[in-house]
Amino acid sequence: MSTPKKFQTQKTAFYVLLTYILFQLSSFILLIPPIREFFLQFISKDGVNAGITLAAWWSSVTAAIAFVVCIILMSKNKNFWNVFNGEKASIPVSIGWGIMGFFLVYLGQTIGAYIELALGIEFGSENTETIMLVTEIAPIMIITTVLFGPILEELVFRRVVFGSIIQTQNFWVAGIVSSIIFAAIHIDFTHIILYTISGFVFAFLYYKTKRILTSIISHMMLNGFVTFIQLNADKIQQISDQLNK
Repeated sequence: MSTPKKFQTQKTAFYVLLTYILFQLSSFILLIPPIREFFLQFISKDGVNAGITLAAWWSSVTAAIAFVVCIILMSKNKNFWNVFNGEKASIPVSIGWGIMGFFLVYLGQTIGAYIELALGIEFGSENTETIMLVTEIAPIMIITTVLFGPILEELVFRRVVFGSIIQTQNFWVAGIVSSIIFAAIHIDFTHIILYTISGFVFAFLYYKTKRILTSIISHMMLNGFVTFIQLNADKIQQISDQLNK
């Protein structure tokens, strides 16, 4: 007897989720002194920065490996993407929604930021600041932040989590639950509203076009935009001061 298609899809989703979890936990290996020292010998010795550079390289390499593993897992299951009923949006339309989605997410985050401000929560995310600090020291981190990170998160939180829930629940339940899980995984509970809003918009984009490509594009554009602004904050401020003179 052949394995039911739905079970095969759930099995693939579980393995994709497991791959992501292992990727997230893999950095703890660097806490083991012998292993840490082994890899540090390949990093330019620069005091504290050597450890940060190693962490950035480790994140980028393991993210790339996790991405490849996920692609292999998904390629073995042709039914993995059969989540929604109806015809998928065309590639050009999906790309268009992906670009438009970036502005929707940015608008949502702006509204969320003002809500947080009204609640007494200051602007600025510690999670983002930490990533930017690492990126300034080791630019290789951009690969994780702008490329592999968004792709893996969309595969997990939109296809696996949202895609699994929506098969038995409506969009609102699936969108809200998956968005809260997405926000929680960033371990920045002070700004959980911002992450939840972002996750919900990404879920909407995936649901709207029935293509994960759409939310991936928006997510990559958002992370790329934030990274560019953060890394060039001083230059942007100088230009702004000159224009205001």
